[in-house]
Amino acid sequence: MTPSTVQGPGAVALGPAREHLWSAVHQGDEHRATAVVLDLLESSADPETVLLDLIAPVQARVGAEWAANRLTVAQEHTATAIHERVIAVLAHRVEGRSRTPDGPRVTVACVDGEWHALPARLLAEVLRLRGWRVDFLGAQVPTPHLIAHLHGTGPRAVALSSSIPTHLPTAHTAITACRAAGVPVIAGGAAFGPDGRYARALGADGWAPDAREAAAVLGRGLDRPGPSAFHQTVDDLPHLSDQEYTMVAATKHQLVKQTLADLEDRFEPMRAYTERQRRHTAEDLAHIVEYLATSLYVADDELFLRFILWTADILTARGVPARSLDPALDLLAQHLKDFPRARRTLAHAREALGERTPLTKIPGPGKPA
Repeated sequence: MTPSTVQGPGAVALGPAREHLWSAVHQGDEHRATAVVLDLLESSADPETVLLDLIAPVQARVGAEWAANRLTVAQEHTATAIHERVIAVLAHRVEGRSRTPDGPRVTVACVDGEWHALPARLLAEVLRLRGWRVDFLGAQVPTPHLIAHLHGTGPRAVALSSSIPTHLPTAHTAITACRAAGVPVIAGGAAFGPDGRYARALGADGWAPDAREAAAVLGRGLDRPGPSAFHQTVDDLPHLSDQEYTMVAATKHQLVKQTLADLEDRFEPMRAYTERQRRHTAEDLAHIVEYLATSLYVADDELFLRFILWTADILTARGVPARSLDPALDLLAQHLKDFPRARRTLAHAREALGERTPLTKIPGPGKPA
């Protein structure tokens, strides 16, 4: 699920508290962060407001500051860990106030490979406050273990969270398996698109943009899947029959290795890279191929485009010219000359990138540099 940034109907003015909490997590001060949250809880705000209108927006700011290169990875991890522990303290403090032992049961989990568990944790706590019996399975839950849990507990629904779009194929597997087990699925998190388009494409029974809306959707109820829920992936995504996704995903390491070698030959600035810069370049190429494969999986060029433009902004914030992306996209298109959907997706991204930055053209094989 995505942290809520819209204040609920009973929300108090939280501007000062948000600044105090931001200052505390920014400085890695867990005790002060806890004090800010508990003071607001005791003085003027209900627990759900504290979770969704105080903690969630500050966590969103943490991510934005990291993307703008104003927080290091270590600082971002520290702030997130503080928020997780603060939520645990808050949950313990309010335990018993609004719990309903006999309430409906729900499972909340992150898809396999997804380490960003805080949005799902926020949803789990909101559902507990609203009287649900919640099984919160946390980050990176393998689909077979999730299904075994569902068979053993029989929840009314399962809420699946994913923040990273490259986990969409895995999310599709989990959604299909949960529905085949007779349990409806609500999906949430940035991976599923700003309007939930990928949740619908992958067969989820519901989608919500944030924890507050997810709780409302679950409260209204989701229909249990019928016998037709058991089907093959290609039934949802018939375009996969062209095998482009399968081939790109299966050859990812080869594509990265070959593109990296070609970049060194044809992109002169790379010849002066340090070993660390080369390693980062290889990691960036791996992410590009992963997002390209995911875009092919859901047949949406816009998914790849958004990633490339976001990456261009990240590079710019770190003092790296965004035009350095274009040679990699050009070379990938050359390597994928027999894949029309992949080439179209790459061309779309290069065109958008070219409107923002000067391009460095890479000659094709056999052409003089």
